[in-house]
Amino acid sequence: MQKTKVIIMGAAGRDFHNFNVYFRNNSAYEVVAFTATQIPGIEGRIYPAELAGPDYPNGIPIYPEEKLPELVRKYDVDQVVFAYSDVSHEYVMHKASIALASGADFRLMGPKTTMIESKVPVVSVGAVRTGSGKSQTSRQVAKILKNMGLRVVAIRHPMPYGDLRKQICQRFASYEDLDKYECTIEEREEYEPHIDNGIIVYAGVDYEKILREAEQEADVIVWDGGNNDLPFYKPDLHIVVADPHRAGHELTYHPGEANLRMANVVIINKVDTANPESVRQVKENIKMVNPKALILDAASPITADKPELIKGKRALAVEDGPTLTHGNMPYGAAAILAQKLGAAEIVDPKPYAVGSIKEAYKKYTHLGAILPALGYGGKQIAELKETIDRTPCDVVVIGTPIDLRRVMTINKPTVRVKYELKVLGPVSLEQILTELIQRTGKK
Repeated sequence: MQKTKVIIMGAAGRDFHNFNVYFRNNSAYEVVAFTATQIPGIEGRIYPAELAGPDYPNGIPIYPEEKLPELVRKYDVDQVVFAYSDVSHEYVMHKASIALASGADFRLMGPKTTMIESKVPVVSVGAVRTGSGKSQTSRQVAKILKNMGLRVVAIRHPMPYGDLRKQICQRFASYEDLDKYECTIEEREEYEPHIDNGIIVYAGVDYEKILREAEQEADVIVWDGGNNDLPFYKPDLHIVVADPHRAGHELTYHPGEANLRMANVVIINKVDTANPESVRQVKENIKMVNPKALILDAASPITADKPELIKGKRALAVEDGPTLTHGNMPYGAAAILAQKLGAAEIVDPKPYAVGSIKEAYKKYTHLGAILPALGYGGKQIAELKETIDRTPCDVVVIGTPIDLRRVMTINKPTVRVKYELKVLGPVSLEQILTELIQRTGKK
């Protein structure tokens, strides 16, 4: 029987997962290539034979996405599978048009073919857009469950930007583990806060293997989602976070809208800093597409370790990278707090940016006077540091989930900004999670 030839479009996450759970060892298909976008330096690699399985002794090549039409023709491809997240519905259909015009079918894969069932209860935390606040929510959920006396393991959506063979299944219980796996800034931002809370984190590439390892030391698993992607595991409780600073996006981004429609609980975050009319709009949109979902209001109060350093000073706001770039936010917590505390000026770092940071400003033209903390490798971290050094400011306001001072030396006064989830009601997360544990028979 002739095999169906497939290209998977991705960004080093959902693409590999879809391959592992559906196409690997599937005699009906031959995956001839992956394409890659969003993350610098991931194209030009090979999905290794150790992960690809016996049908792919030489691995599977990874090409830049712009080569898609050429690849479809070269390999006589039958199907193009779209497998990455946090892009507009219009964007997805442009990619579909490219695939169709090249002669291939275009495919999106859903929960039935991609979700793995766990032997222990799973609480999944997702979002409608990157930067909505799912990381704070995941941390809060994990802490509540831990305080119930349960063994909690967080499994993080993949960010495998290095040697994939070394990242098949990773376990993080200490900062030393972060160094061992040579984690990027983006990885540290997600793992460090869990480690600080005494929560073990798993991540990597092969999420079936990861799940089976995690189950051995967990009473309950928290799926800590990435971007606005769907969970890799079938959840017993699916919590989705919405952002009223981008009201309307909950219905216009992929797969965020699918997340919203699947949710058991939707948390409207940042109601303390958003326009009330935008909060109302998000609430109406949720009720329209998912009337059965429980809707909670939440705030993300922002605090600083040395607020006195900001007033009257020229401040450089360094923000969470993915939230600003493909999350399309023009500002973040650092800029909000600097303005609130009376900074004389929020310095625009664009004229002083170097290397890939300078290129990011060209690509993401919506960015305001803020600096995205991009750090996908040693070279980019060095370029981020140089950009900070070159920017004429009196104080650097760090709004990233990790303390950047742990990965670079900043030769200027610094203020660290933190933000945590505060659920306002109408019911508490503790109540929701207690009911889940009772329902699943864990306690």
